[in-house]
Amino acid sequence: MMMKKLRWPLLIVLLAAVAIGVLLIGQQPAVLQPDGGDGGGVPVVQPATGGVYAEGLVGAFSRLNPVLDYVNAVDRDIDRLLFSGLVRFDDRGLPVGDLADSWGISRDGLIYNFSIRQNAVWHDGQPVTSDDVIFTIGLLLDEQSPAPADLKELWSQVEVVRLDDKTLQFRLPEAYTPFLDYLSFGVLPAHLLGDRTFDEIVADPFNLAPVGSGPYRFDHLIVEDGQVKGVVLAVFTSYYGKKPFVEQIAFRYYPDSLAAYAAYQEGDITGLGEVTSDILSPVLEEDKLNLYTGRLPEMTMIVLNLDNPQAPFFQDASVRRALLMGLNRQWMVDRLLGGQAILADGPIFPGTWAYYDGIERIGYDADQALALLKAAGYTLTTEGGDIRVKDGIPLDFELLFPDDESHAALAEAIQRDWSLLGVGVTLKAVPYDELVSDYLNGRVHQAALIDLNLSQSHDPDPYPFWHQAQMTGGQNYSMWNDRQASEYLEQARVTVDLAERVRLYRNFQVRFIQELPALPLFYPVYSYAVSVDVQGVTMGPLFEPSDRFDTISGWFLLAKRTAGPTAAPEIIIPTGTP
Repeated sequence: MMMKKLRWPLLIVLLAAVAIGVLLIGQQPAVLQPDGGDGGGVPVVQPATGGVYAEGLVGAFSRLNPVLDYVNAVDRDIDRLLFSGLVRFDDRGLPVGDLADSWGISRDGLIYNFSIRQNAVWHDGQPVTSDDVIFTIGLLLDEQSPAPADLKELWSQVEVVRLDDKTLQFRLPEAYTPFLDYLSFGVLPAHLLGDRTFDEIVADPFNLAPVGSGPYRFDHLIVEDGQVKGVVLAVFTSYYGKKPFVEQIAFRYYPDSLAAYAAYQEGDITGLGEVTSDILSPVLEEDKLNLYTGRLPEMTMIVLNLDNPQAPFFQDASVRRALLMGLNRQWMVDRLLGGQAILADGPIFPGTWAYYDGIERIGYDADQALALLKAAGYTLTTEGGDIRVKDGIPLDFELLFPDDESHAALAEAIQRDWSLLGVGVTLKAVPYDELVSDYLNGRVHQAALIDLNLSQSHDPDPYPFWHQAQMTGGQNYSMWNDRQASEYLEQARVTVDLAERVRLYRNFQVRFIQELPALPLFYPVYSYAVSVDVQGVTMGPLFEPSDRFDTISGWFLLAKRTAGPTAAPEIIIPTGTP
C-alpha cells in the first residue's frame, strides 16, 4: 500500500529526563463569582489583557521557521505561537480548524477540500491564501528539507489543486484516513519568500524576524554579547481566533535545566519550559510555582521476536502473558523513574479518541505468572534448578537494551523479576544506532527493551508497527503475523467514519492484549512549571512538548474585579493579589 507512514526513526529516549507521573495537573482560571442576584456587593473577577510571561527554554536559538525547526525543539516551541497550520489537534488527537474554517472529504476518501478563513491574515496584514499553503508544501518536498521521510513520501503522491484564493483541494491516489495528520505544518508567507530557493530561505533574515499568522507576532530578539539569548513575542491583535490575554511572551535560552531553574530563582523568568528529573524535587518545594504534567506520545516496551528460532517459546501467548504478569512495573516506575511514568496497557495512548478504556489491564502477579508457565509445560528439571525447561528447551534468552544508565537499571530489574519465575535472561547493552540497524532491522534480536516515540503523530495508526506487511522491511519488529489484527488496521486507515474507526481500533486493542506480541511497560510524562501568578493554565496529554501552549489563549496575568453590575468602574489587578 502507499503511504505506510513509517514514523521513522524509532527513538530511544531517556525516561529519566521527564517529570512527575501524573496524567494531568491543571491550574484552573479565576472563577466568575455571582453577585447573589441582588446586583451588588459580591466581587466579580474576569481575565484582563496585559502582562508579560517569561519562560526559560533549555537549548539555543537557530531559526524561527516551521519548515526548518524539525531538528530544534526550542524553535518549535516558539514557532507554535507564531505560525498556523490548516488544522491543529486537540488533546484527544481530534482535528480542529486552524487556518481552515471548514473542510470536506469525499465518501471514497480520495478528495479533501479546504476553505481558509476569510479573516486569516499575516502579521504584516496581508491575507493568508491557498498560494501560501501550496508554497509551503513545495518547501517541505525540497530535497534539502529536514522534514521527516514519511511526510515527504506522502506529499510526493498527493495532487494539490488551487481552486481560488481561499480554497484548495488535495487528491490522494488511494484512501488514507490519517492524511489530516499531515496538515498541521506551519504555513509560510509566499508573498515574502516565494521568489527564493530553499537554500536562500535557510540563510534569509526572515528566520530572525519572522512573519506568521499565529496568535503572537515576533517583536524582537534578546541579544547579549553578540549571541541570541531570547525572543520576545507580542499578541497579534488581528488574529482570527481567540486573542490571548497575556500581552507579551519572552523566551530565554539556558544551557541546562539547572541554569534555567537558577534564573527562575533570580526572578529572570516566571516559567520553566521543562522540569527534568534533576530539578523536580526543588521545583515541587516552590510554593510560587504550579507544576503541570501530561503524558508524552512515547511508550517503553519489550519487543519479542516471535519468529526467532532460538526463542521458540515466544510463540506461546501464555508464556508472553506470564512474562508481562511477572514484571513489577509499578516498582520500576516508583523506584527507578521517580514516579515519572504511567503504566502502559496497550499500543494506543490513553486519553486519545482511539483508546479503548475497557481494555484488559494485566497487573503484577508473580504467583499467577508461575501458574501460567507451569500450565504451559515449563518445569524445573532438577530440584534447585534455576531455569524452566520444556521439551529440552530452556526458557532462556537475550535481552538487548540501550547502553545508558537509565535503561541498564530497567533491564536489571526486569532480569531480577523474571529470574523469580525461573526465566533466564542474558543482558546485552547496545548503542542506539546498532540496536536499530544491526538487530531490529535485521530481525536477529530475541528480545529488546526500547522506547517507541510517536511525537507529532496525532493519528494513532498502529499499522506500521503491527501489520503483517511490515514484517519485511517495516517496523513490525515483533514479527507478529496475525491476520485478524492486520484486517482491523487495514480497514481503520481507509475508513472515513470516525465511529467505525473507533470500533476497529477497539477490536485491535482487544486482540493485542490477548496476544501480546510485545510487552507494554509504561508511558513517560512531560512536566513544566509556571508561576502561580499565571492563571488559566491547563494541560492534557501531549503529542509533542509545544502542545503545552494549546490553551495559551486562556492564560492571564491580570484580572478585572468589580463589585457587581451596579459597581464603580473596573479595577485591573494582578491575579496573585488577594
